[in-house]
Amino acid sequence: MGKNRGEDMKLINGKEISKKTKDAIKAEIEEIRNTGKRVPKLAVILVGDNPASQVYVRNKEKACAYVGMESLRINKDATLSEEELLKLIDELNHDDGVDGILVQLPLPKTIDEEKVLKAIAPEKDVDGFHPANIAKLFLNEEGFIPCTPYGMMVMLEEIGYDLDGKEVVVVGRSNIVGKPVALLALHHNATVTIAHSHTKNLQEVTSRADVLIAAIGKAKFFTADYVKEGAVVLDVGMNRDENGKLCGDVDFDDVKEKVSAITPVPGGVGPMTIAMLMKNTLLSYKRRVQ
Repeated sequence: MGKNRGEDMKLINGKEISKKTKDAIKAEIEEIRNTGKRVPKLAVILVGDNPASQVYVRNKEKACAYVGMESLRINKDATLSEEELLKLIDELNHDDGVDGILVQLPLPKTIDEEKVLKAIAPEKDVDGFHPANIAKLFLNEEGFIPCTPYGMMVMLEEIGYDLDGKEVVVVGRSNIVGKPVALLALHHNATVTIAHSHTKNLQEVTSRADVLIAAIGKAKFFTADYVKEGAVVLDVGMNRDENGKLCGDVDFDDVKEKVSAITPVPGGVGPMTIAMLMKNTLLSYKRRVQ
């Protein structure tokens, strides 16, 4: 990847990689349509009127439209009971025309999120959050991989980076990003450390990383002192800086001279998450239809 300084720094462009991924999916769906078969379909349930959730759902619908996939959006008031939501999920589980089911989080406080995620049939759980899919990921079996970690692996592949024997430090231990990405790196033969808020000497730990994955939700927390010379940095953070501008967990301007490759915020890991959701839905369709 060349000398690891300044102008040789490689920007890992999530927008471009995600477009490439979606274009491949689009071509495949076009082929399905040409054979006269039904196309893949994603059902998204949105409960309440959280503005951020509405933006995410719109972005998912746009991506479906782009790749030629059908999307079904089900809007429900925040007054929806847990029982009604579970009944709706059960109906979608049994609908042969639906390949992926996604419940947009967060849900109203009156609804148990865990119960809802467990209610989605594992074979339609395109978010990869069902315990059955988490178990498959743990065992390195074929299930659905959570979209953000999956996207990060595709990004590394795209820049030709081999994790074999590399030291990976994941900062953040969420079930959605931190833990699954650590498992994926492990499956690629990396040596993995998961660091978190209780980690002692965090700077010392992250400075060893060939690949640093930042997922803690603190704006510009990781400065050059936290990063090894020539490291690859994947920034999952989505924060606002002091001027209200979108920024990651990594202080991009401070570390860019030191790293060999880095994802920007916005335009890095974010677009990949939705591209992988499309990929998982297509995969679900193929397992069920073909």
